[in-house]
Amino acid sequence: MGARQKVRDVLTTVYERRLARALEGADIPRHVGVIMDGNRRWARAIGLEDVAHGHRRGADKIVDLLGWCDDAGVSVVTLFMLSTDNLRRPEPELSALLQIIEDVAADLSRPGRRWKVRAMGAPEVLPPETVAVLKQAEEDTCDRPGATVNLAVGYGGRREIADAVRSLLAEHAERGTTLDELVDVLEVEHIAEHLYTRGQPDPDLVIRTSGEQRMSGFLLWQTANTEFHFTDVYWPDFRRVDFLRALRDYSARHRRFGS
Repeated sequence: MGARQKVRDVLTTVYERRLARALEGADIPRHVGVIMDGNRRWARAIGLEDVAHGHRRGADKIVDLLGWCDDAGVSVVTLFMLSTDNLRRPEPELSALLQIIEDVAADLSRPGRRWKVRAMGAPEVLPPETVAVLKQAEEDTCDRPGATVNLAVGYGGRREIADAVRSLLAEHAERGTTLDELVDVLEVEHIAEHLYTRGQPDPDLVIRTSGEQRMSGFLLWQTANTEFHFTDVYWPDFRRVDFLRALRDYSARHRRFGS
């Protein structure tokens, strides 16, 4: 490591500690969503032709992020790992990415971890082996005391809303409710009770890496009043100092919830 890099690292550490002190007593989000973007561009930027190296490096960052969330007091973390649109990627890349996701789920659920893992998405669009690994992770961690970690795999925001409405209609059909009766009583919260995140608080903060400033269908329903933080950093290079900056940005805002 060169002298210039050592100086840069020391300054970053000092700044990181300063940010952490500034956040003492600040308003901290209960639920943080993360769009972990830029893995492929990170790999290409350092001259790697196989973008799976970027996905793997990005996966290695997840445990660090969850540790930072634990330190901050975040109780729910939702990670956007694979969208329904991503399923159209070339087969070699998709196969490698699914294997990485399976490895992440297995790692987060191994003995000694405190997090509760929950899969959210449409399992019918995923390979059976991926669904099995995600289900096993849920079963192995359901009684753990730590934060809830939602793994959004095979996830699409519009599909989630459609699935929620479908589930709602099926529930009322089973009860014998007529369509006219349902129309008369239907409220927003009735649909929310059928979302993948039912029982959880809506995200207070969503972080997206890589410089893109769009949601890509992530938690469309739940983010009606969410604060957003966009950073140019590619996900594999995301650091604790970048996370603390996002928390500082969030704590400085006056949330109006549409009022």
